Amino acid sequence: MTDAAGSEKPASMTDAAATAPVSAAAIAAAAGARRLVADAVAELRSAGARQETLAELVPERRVLGIPRAARMTPVGRVWRLGVLLLDEDGGAWDTGRVVRAERAARKSITSESVAEQRALRAAAVKGGIHEGETVAFDASPVDFDALARDATSGPLVVRDGEVFVRWSPAQPDALSPFERYLADRVGLLAHPPERA
Repeated sequence: MTDAAGSEKPASMTDAAATAPVSAAAIAAAAGARRLVADAVAELRSAGARQETLAELVPERRVLGIPRAARMTPVGRVWRLGVLLLDEDGGAWDTGRVVRAERAARKSITSESVAEQRALRAAAVKGGIHEGETVAFDASPVDFDALARDATSGPLVVRDGEVFVRWSPAQPDALSPFERYLADRVGLLAHPPERA
């Protein structure tokens, strides 16, 4: 590499300046979060906790000039824990949006948001998801490597070597320790209170 004067600089100097060092505490915190997720998945699986469908929304489009309605394509099964989804492979996702699959019904609609919600429910059924099933979509995966590198990924944040969950996207300081948040949510889903 050359500088503005045209003289050669060692690549290591420019690379070190361009990339901030990843702290050992952040790496350890992200690895700990990954282990907590794996343990939570194992507990939810062994308890037979209720799962939901993770889907991808395929918007309305035309195929060879023929209109094709929006539909949701199932991606997998997840456990919903507030602002987090955990999949069967030990991955974590932000919750995105959630609807219950429901057949389209012709009803007078007074609100555009109600019409949109009904269309999303119908898209789930058109994608082959059983009516009545809860569907999460527009969810983004949590990247634990990015969490270690950038101290944030999805709703997870690393501060002072500890992982926190941002449980309200509208409030940046609405943080809860990840281990406690996960234990509480897993406990409720794996062992729901009677009559819940």
